[in-house]
Amino acid sequence: MKILIAYSSKTGNTRKLAEAIHLALPGADLCPVENAPNPAAYDLVFAGFWVEAENANHTMVGFLQKLSGIKTALFATLGAYPDTQHAAASMKAAVAQIPDAVVVDRFICQGAIDPEMIEWMEMLPENDKNAPTEARRTLWKDAASHPDENDLNAVAKWAQQVLKNQAALA
Repeated sequence: MKILIAYSSKTGNTRKLAEAIHLALPGADLCPVENAPNPAAYDLVFAGFWVEAENANHTMVGFLQKLSGIKTALFATLGAYPDTQHAAASMKAAVAQIPDAVVVDRFICQGAIDPEMIEWMEMLPENDKNAPTEARRTLWKDAASHPDENDLNAVAKWAQQVLKNQAALA
């Protein structure tokens, strides 16, 4: 089975997940999405992105739109907790970018937030909806340690299971 792992990463979080998947699936091709080959040449594509405005980031959206009818496993990082409505909505929005989507599985975990984004939010007035709160600062602190070793092990096991499931269907 020919496998592509294409990813978009702003701060390195999603790249770490992609590299962990590649270690678990060493025969796969790994590349940043900007250098990705034609996905139609692959039997399975792992597409990784960072969440931007409750969707895949802009660069990845363009790639997702090329995955029509291709078996795809999505993986992502976001600053929020992975079990939130925000995380679920972000993954749903990413799936919606793929025409005739054949999404075989999904994985999402927390990732450190871009320090520039935190700086920007720290300067917002208190009445702004994005202004810092104690809960938001706790989230930023929690996110700063991710993806951690547990996340990397989990995404590797997930990728192996995705491949196993696809091989069983073939």
